[in-house]
Amino acid sequence: MRRYWLFVVPLLLAMVPPPVAAEESPPETSKTSCNLSNGVQHVVNVVFDNTHFARDNPNVPSDLEQMPHLLNFIQGQGALLTNEHTPLIAHTATDILTALTGVYGDRMGVPISNSFRYYNPDGTTNPGVSFAYWTAPIFDPSRTPNPTLDTTFNMLTARGKNAPAPWAPFTRAGCNVGGVATANIELENTAIDIPTVFGPNSPEAAEVAADKLNKTDNATADFVGIAIHCAKGAALCTNSGNARPDLLPDEPGGYNGYQGLFGHKYVATALGDIHAIDGTKIDGFPGFDGMIANRTLGYVAKMQENGVPVTYAYISDAHAAHTGKKTDGPFGPGEAAYVAQLQAYDQAFAGFFASLAQHGINRENTIFSFTSDEGDHLIAGPPSPTGCDGVNVPCTYSQIGEVAANLPTLITSETGNTTPFKMHSDSAPNIYVTGNPIPSQTSLVTRDLERAAGNITAVNPYSGVNEKIDNTIADQAEMRLLHMLTADPRRDPTFTMFAKPDYFLSPFPPTVGINPAFNWNHGDIAPEINTTWLGLVGPGIDGQGIVDDVWTDHADIRPTILTLAGLKDDYQSQGRVISEVISSEDLPSSLRAHYETVLELGTVYKQLNAPVGQLSLDSLQFATGAIASGNAANDTQYTTAVARITGWTTRRDSLAASIASALDGAEFHHRAINQHRAERLIDQANALIAEVHQAA
Repeated sequence: MRRYWLFVVPLLLAMVPPPVAAEESPPETSKTSCNLSNGVQHVVNVVFDNTHFARDNPNVPSDLEQMPHLLNFIQGQGALLTNEHTPLIAHTATDILTALTGVYGDRMGVPISNSFRYYNPDGTTNPGVSFAYWTAPIFDPSRTPNPTLDTTFNMLTARGKNAPAPWAPFTRAGCNVGGVATANIELENTAIDIPTVFGPNSPEAAEVAADKLNKTDNATADFVGIAIHCAKGAALCTNSGNARPDLLPDEPGGYNGYQGLFGHKYVATALGDIHAIDGTKIDGFPGFDGMIANRTLGYVAKMQENGVPVTYAYISDAHAAHTGKKTDGPFGPGEAAYVAQLQAYDQAFAGFFASLAQHGINRENTIFSFTSDEGDHLIAGPPSPTGCDGVNVPCTYSQIGEVAANLPTLITSETGNTTPFKMHSDSAPNIYVTGNPIPSQTSLVTRDLERAAGNITAVNPYSGVNEKIDNTIADQAEMRLLHMLTADPRRDPTFTMFAKPDYFLSPFPPTVGINPAFNWNHGDIAPEINTTWLGLVGPGIDGQGIVDDVWTDHADIRPTILTLAGLKDDYQSQGRVISEVISSEDLPSSLRAHYETVLELGTVYKQLNAPVGQLSLDSLQFATGAIASGNAANDTQYTTAVARITGWTTRRDSLAASIASALDGAEFHHRAINQHRAERLIDQANALIAEVHQAA
């Protein structure tokens, strides 16, 4: 479930698929000229929340297996990569934003999600929310109104600038770009995003004020979650009295004279009534957790068929109820409601593909990209009856829910440590030690708390085993290597724990117990969480079906789409083009030259630089051992290890930059790889990876 604090309207789980709803004639104002290459006229990018290709119960078909219209579309016409990976931490905001930008959290500002904390000058901390509009500062929900104490952009480059926007290359090419509930390219909240985009004294801000007075939420339905970024001079915006300047203050090369439509209210005014795929009219944005496939795909179809040829969209997870009721809970594999919801998702995709095809939008002229933001870890007892498959025999679970643990209580009761700290609650909790001045990484108070946190134990209610709660722990030196620190040091945690994925750690009761409100954990480091899937269909994509031997991560999605569309960013990605699934005739000649070397260079680059690549995971094991070492009298092993990790990071960054530059030159600037230089870089990268592995 993406965000629990936002307004959600009721919906029905079971949807009977009627014929595709008839559409009114698209208004002339929606026409636009989209100047892409390689026969590409449309781009459809869809990110699911926690939707699985692999089975969570070996007897129950997986999420994708229960959506055959989508699975067959990808597998039969394109490539389904099943060795796709997340960044860290593996949460919705960070994962989607990495896919949108092609860079990790240290270069786009959101490595910790879906919320985080930031330090005040007096050493206390305040909460921040990872979801905020692209040009907004940090959204601090504890402050009303929200003049956040940290005024840096939420989306932040490594140099402290507002991160380049993912829609800019498309709008510059004459393409209108739609955002449907995905991260940060449309308004995410009413408190800070409406003043940012519309102004603090605007009619839209007045609607927010009226909502507070009347205890309504009309502004969310009207202005949050939906947007269109128009190409310069596009009639969709220029003929609308509702368009607002699309301001990107730090966009490389400038970005002046562009406009956007922000919110369901203004998008529907421009495009006409919007219907879900089953024909139900959508009268306002239903909230992020209400974006089931039927609704999301309805928005996307409306945009694609009415002059918005590039769309980025989000679909809520299928393994939790989305009715807006307090009694909503998550499902276990094979439960009847879970199966019914996946059937509804499948029928939504059947109608979606049929509707697009009626409008001439298909794999011959459209890049389709489908992925899941992350996987997640199931916490449940064995299903009943034994052997249930969910299709013929529904499953039930007598014991289900994450293991909730109160981290401060456990630390104090087991170790006697009473160091004050705040935390971002998670299976991968981030710890912010408070104090004025803020304790340093090597201070006794920090080191004692790190050692204490790494040694707490609990009896797992499922196994009955008394076990250490954490698997690994990262201090700031290691978090920098993992791409988890930003240009804003006030956001940097003191350290991060990566717990065993059964556990969700918070400062709230119970000390240890089962919380049945959530039974799918993510954020952590575990194969089922960090390994997901990516489906690509369209011009230039080889119809290879399932591809399980190519290691990719979310940073690779953007450069691959841009290459297929004949576009490029004004910055260097941390991803690489997935050449293995692109037809050779559709690859730039500079990539075809020394093709095997390009693949080898791309492969080693991922293991060198990706947050869950081999070097990162090995360095995390090394850091965990070092953090657990020492005492108040002698902490030499730790300080020596920090220096070593810092050295690895410096060498890694230099090598990664050189490899990225070589790949970027071949992918987007028609410069063939220098064979001898590439071989040296490959050897150096492999040597560093081996060195860290040996140390771990």
